[in-house]
Amino acid sequence: MKFFDKDIDAAIFDMDGTMFDTERLRFKMLKQSSLELFGQEMSDELLFDSLGVSAVTGEKLAKDVYGEEFSYKEIRAHADDLERQYVREHGVPVKEGLYNLLERLKKNQVLIALATSSRHEIAMEYVIRAKVLRYFDILVCGDEVEKGKPNPEIFQKAAAELCCDPEKCLIIEDSTNGLKAAIGAGGIPIYIKDIKDVDEDVLPGVYRSYTRMIDFRDDLVPFTKQLSSPDIFETFPQNTDYEVAGIHGFGAIGGGYLAQIFSHGDGYTRPHKLIGATRNPMIIQLVNSLGKYRVKYESIAYFQNIENIEVIDIMDDDQVIDMYEQSHIIGLSLPEKVIPSQSMVIAKALMNRYRKQKDKLTILVVMNKINASRYVKKHVEKALATIVEKEEAKAIIESAYFVETVVNRMVSATPEENIAGNIKNDIDILYHNVTEYYDDLHNMLEVFNQSDKVPKPRSKKAKIGVEQAKVVSVSSSINVAAQFIKDIDEINVTLFSAEPDMPLYASDISPDLVRFRQIVVMKDIKSMQEIKNKLSNGTHAIIAWYSWLLGYDTIGQGMGDLAVEKVAKKIMKQEIRTALIAENPELKSYIDSFISNFIKRCRVSFKDKCTRVGRDPLRKLQNGERVIGAISLVQKHGKEAPTLEFGVACAILYSLKSVNVKDSEAARIRELYEENNDIGDVLTYSGPYNKSTYKGLDAEKDADLIARIKKQFLLLQEKFSDIE
Repeated sequence: MKFFDKDIDAAIFDMDGTMFDTERLRFKMLKQSSLELFGQEMSDELLFDSLGVSAVTGEKLAKDVYGEEFSYKEIRAHADDLERQYVREHGVPVKEGLYNLLERLKKNQVLIALATSSRHEIAMEYVIRAKVLRYFDILVCGDEVEKGKPNPEIFQKAAAELCCDPEKCLIIEDSTNGLKAAIGAGGIPIYIKDIKDVDEDVLPGVYRSYTRMIDFRDDLVPFTKQLSSPDIFETFPQNTDYEVAGIHGFGAIGGGYLAQIFSHGDGYTRPHKLIGATRNPMIIQLVNSLGKYRVKYESIAYFQNIENIEVIDIMDDDQVIDMYEQSHIIGLSLPEKVIPSQSMVIAKALMNRYRKQKDKLTILVVMNKINASRYVKKHVEKALATIVEKEEAKAIIESAYFVETVVNRMVSATPEENIAGNIKNDIDILYHNVTEYYDDLHNMLEVFNQSDKVPKPRSKKAKIGVEQAKVVSVSSSINVAAQFIKDIDEINVTLFSAEPDMPLYASDISPDLVRFRQIVVMKDIKSMQEIKNKLSNGTHAIIAWYSWLLGYDTIGQGMGDLAVEKVAKKIMKQEIRTALIAENPELKSYIDSFISNFIKRCRVSFKDKCTRVGRDPLRKLQNGERVIGAISLVQKHGKEAPTLEFGVACAILYSLKSVNVKDSEAARIRELYEENNDIGDVLTYSGPYNKSTYKGLDAEKDADLIARIKKQFLLLQEKFSDIE
């Protein structure tokens, strides 16, 4: 592997202070041990002076400060015990970025060694508890060499055991003595700063210096394989790293798509936690209780578990702000109409991040709207203007990337009644199993309880025989217990149904995005937005409106009717396609592939409700938006769009007939129509809309178009006159 101008065969890691944040922990334990055994804490100055020196030198420094009666060896041994106890209870404090770094090196055929001054026993316990032992080909410890650092022996030995030339070995260190040893061994020294700066005279011999492990990782990324988009059946990475991913809007796209993208991560590691924000109390309780949920891929009958997930209340500003502060990336997937009300909490969260000097945040804006990132950014800027001064507001906005995206996946939420029913079934089964397993579990406990009351045999052989008899007698019960635990673990909840399309297209403005396997970075994202908006968004809505009028409940049912399928194909293949290719000839293959996949997906979308897809019809009929925008595009290229015009008529009739009380826009269309019983009033409406101004058609300029849509509407009205 190449790393800048160096050929790399191996990487040799120091342990304390480099891989693990144990120096700070050791300081704490040495202070506690000294207080307990000597009655006085060791000073910070002494602890700093003792970093990276031998035990003999450390003892001399301590006795120079506290006198000969200071029992350094005893204090240090007790501190070792305290440290190991802490690690056993709380885990090893791992440096951020270590897991991803080790995964990248391993999967790019780089040999890995550990070379630590710690004893073998301690080193083994730490790497096992940190779950990194599997990465290391060899371990060389302080009690396995004659001379400690700064002598190069330990690194020379590690390179020799790997059968590698030291000149092709990265040696990652945090201390002066460690770097001197790396330089002396002829390796490629990488300095990662810990709590103490190294001596200035050692820096000229260092190949690269970093403030943090993750900075080294980021430099390594371009030299390691960029993993391609995962297959739908591919499992998420086994290891988690330090990162947190937030999902602001844990709805269909947030929970059924973004969660998968973040879980696949870069293919090397995944975030150690996902945080989703929703206002649905049932989802909050269920996911937090189970710690997981499922996404069903209907067309391939496949379930995927999303784990390491916490869901918070989107109405709790403190929780949302905390999510933004913890997260390294945010996926924002909210309805357009709630952005104004959510902009203040986003503004406060970004303000807190900026004042705490956190890294620049990437916000993936995943909304069915062209220039959605600009729309969100504008509202956040407006909110910031009310809470901070102008200069700080500008700096805060610049501390985040607002990223445009294009989504091709269709996702729908599982109806709440289905979720409740499935959970009830799982609990019923578990209850049945509890009663079935009770006798076996009770028997297993009784065997051990009764045997404890029987006098113990004196001979060792007899004791072993008794213990073996216990295990044999309860072996069947143990099997039942294991099955019971498995039954509990299998309780899960399917929250979303999705199609298996993997890529999310995003604008090329954030350096973080290239690491995500499912994100395709595009320089010209606007063209793709236009294609999707014109091709699928309008067509999808028309399918929903027409299917509902025909009496179908879902998109999949509607597309099973040849009349609906014919309308969809005419719109996409005969009307919109030609105009789009004329404007984007370089994207012809993408357009054709998109149309083909879209038709297939719609045909199997049996969980996608027509009322969900057809919601907000007024927005979709706005001048320049979706349907009307597609008609304008076709007319621009001298063609007619009778099927799209038919779709507009469907939208208005759907709104007049619909009983969906949640669709306020359908109600608004009814109000506009009922003033004069004229659809022209709907099509030409210009006025207040979601705190902005709605732009309808021009009554004079668009008179011919309005007349043609009226004609289509009257025919539809007569055809569906039986719908109340």
